[in-house]
Amino acid sequence: MIRLTNIEKSYRHGPTQTFVLRRVSVDIASGDFVSIMGPSGAGKSTLLHILGMHDSAWTGEYWLHEQPIHALSQKDRLKLQKQHIGFVFQSYHLLDNLTVAENIDLPLSYRDVKRSERQALVADILDRFNIVGKKDLYPNQLSGGQQQLVAIARAVVASPSIILADEPTGNLHSDQGREIMELFARLNAGGTTIVQVTHSEVNAGYGRRVIQLKDGWVVDGV
Repeated sequence: MIRLTNIEKSYRHGPTQTFVLRRVSVDIASGDFVSIMGPSGAGKSTLLHILGMHDSAWTGEYWLHEQPIHALSQKDRLKLQKQHIGFVFQSYHLLDNLTVAENIDLPLSYRDVKRSERQALVADILDRFNIVGKKDLYPNQLSGGQQQLVAIARAVVASPSIILADEPTGNLHSDQGREIMELFARLNAGGTTIVQVTHSEVNAGYGRRVIQLKDGWVVDGV
């Protein structure tokens, strides 16, 4: 599903070039559940945002469903991103002026989906995530755990083949974090590929394998 070959990311400061990622080569199969781990500054979130196509300033080869992301235009990359990827941010990234239902509907509104179909999909997700009673509330009326549930619901409503999650439980207490990880485990059991960045060994234990980064290099788990 995903194949990365010699991915590198760097910044220039005058004559100095600072590398964030060095020669990262990784394969992730369909249905896998991968945790990216490593110390702060290792390049974990940078790698995740490259996978999510939020960052285009890198070199190397990135293949997604046999499509050469490295060779595509920004327009074609965006099309594949919308089709295949759901992204869960650590800080939720919900829109404060939209209700829960409207936030979840947002990814569908970017697609050519009829309004009646969108309403049915949103209603189904609200039911699956047990947040029907929250559908007319705004993010500032929700707890952190509830906001993260809505963020995950928004990420999966369009049935992406991959969910990318950046420290998805980082702002939650332990019970909320466990609920989120159990939800990811159920989604993965249903066939969704999941790649998460985490500092937590407990969270990594929900997955099938770990990729360790250090100073931008993959040091274990290829």
